Amino acid sequence: MASFSDSHFDLFDLPSTFGVDQQKLDDAYRTVQAQVHPDRFASAGDVQRRLAMQWATRANEAYHTLHDPLKRARYMLSLRGIDVGAKNNTAMEPAFLMQQMKWRENIEDAAGAKNVGALEALIDELCDEERVRFTKLEALIDSNSDQAASEAVRQLMFIERVAHEIGAQIERLEA
Repeated sequence: MASFSDSHFDLFDLPSTFGVDQQKLDDAYRTVQAQVHPDRFASAGDVQRRLAMQWATRANEAYHTLHDPLKRARYMLSLRGIDVGAKNNTAMEPAFLMQQMKWRENIEDAAGAKNVGALEALIDELCDEERVRFTKLEALIDSNSDQAASEAVRQLMFIERVAHEIGAQIERLEA
């Protein structure tokens, strides 16, 4: 078993690359959980039960981080000492800023017109954009282009947030 301070990748014995084999991650997670699940230590002493709980919590956190590509990217960059700075670094390339404004205007127009179809089309557009950007992000991370990867992560975080807002708009309109 890995040590408590090892990376999430080491915990699951996976290569430290952005492209994670989801089946291998799932299998490794189940293996680790089978070893450390607190139920296995129900009759053990307090210290062993507490350690089992800590390991199970660590395994859950590691799994959820590696399973989600955006969390995985942020984690990988943090391992390299790169803070994405999502809260205080809003600098983005001008073309993406223009695209943001266009998406916002389209959301406002569609919501104002109560056009659920247009909002759903925007979500589809964002999903397509997200797929393209994740492919680019993988190449950036795997080639150690950390600053560019950091900006790509911030852009993807924006896209994710906007998609969530559109989903909320659709729910309001359908209610």
